[in-house]
Amino acid sequence: MTDTGVIVLDSSFLIAFHNEQDVHHDEAVRVMDRLLAGEWGTGLLLEYVALEVITVLRLRTDLGTAVSVADSLLRARELQFVPCSAIFTAALETLRVEQRSPLSLVDAAIVTVARRHPPGLVATFDADFRALDRVTTVP
Repeated sequence: MTDTGVIVLDSSFLIAFHNEQDVHHDEAVRVMDRLLAGEWGTGLLLEYVALEVITVLRLRTDLGTAVSVADSLLRARELQFVPCSAIFTAALETLRVEQRSPLSLVDAAIVTVARRHPPGLVATFDADFRALDRVTTVP
């Protein structure tokens, strides 16, 4: 893995990767291959994103899959887990500032962290990120 920076992972990307029925699954696999090859450096997994991924996979697949994915994400050497209590107020401020965008608080946390690591890479299939300044989406 090359140390070229970081990329923040959105739940839409991780859910698509782990759910073969997802419309974006094939593209997510290609992006994950590039991530694992070190193209963008370390993947940042926010605590909030992990919660979303595990919850959605539990609802769309089954408990076993959700728990297995959780274990896999937390053990992955290519990922750095980011606890979110320290960024909560900054994420809330991002939510306030980005009033024209339909961001959730989780999305605002992703944007906050991405902007701290220019060029602000985010692995996502959520089109709302594309309109934001200082955020670069992948794919």
